[in-house]
Parts: sequence; structure tokens; C-alpha cells
Amino acid sequence: MKLKWTSKAQGDLARLHAFLAKANPTAASRLVRSLVAASTRLLAAPRIGERLDEFHPREVRRIIVAHYEVRYEIQAETLFVLRIWHARENR
Repeated sequence: MKLKWTSKAQGDLARLHAFLAKANPTAASRLVRSLVAASTRLLAAPRIGERLDEFHPREVRRIIVAHYEVRYEIQAETLFVLRIWHARENR
């Protein structure tokens, strides 16, 4: 299985890092590394996340990493990271 990041997910990482870096650059970098690592670990068990039925028939799932939601989609042998945001964000 391959891991691919959508441009929106990459933008989400950059946005979250920029927001947190204003107060604590070290914590911002640590968070980004944590989110990337969690997404990479999904390759070992891609269906571990909660399936989001509202996207049926697509296989869109989510995991929570700290207080951040990572949404991803499984398509054949590729796992696409779709979006990432803080649980307090109005999404």
C-alpha cells in the first residue's frame, strides 16, 4: 500500500504548524511529526480508523491524533490523507 497526501492535507499541516509556531515553534514541529507518523502507521492497518458512512460508497475513515482529526480514504492499494484539523475547529 502507498501513502499519498492531497494538496489540502498538506495545506492543513502547513496551516496548523504556522498557527502553533507563533506561540511555540518546537511544539508545532513536534505536532506535525506526530501527525505524519500516525498517517504512515496507517499503512500497517489501514482500516483501523472509524469509517464515515456519509461518504459511502467511498471508503473514507478518520483517526484522532491528540486533539486532531485525520481523514483519509482507501482506494485500491493507496491511502490518501484528505484533511487534518483540530477537533475544536468548526468543520
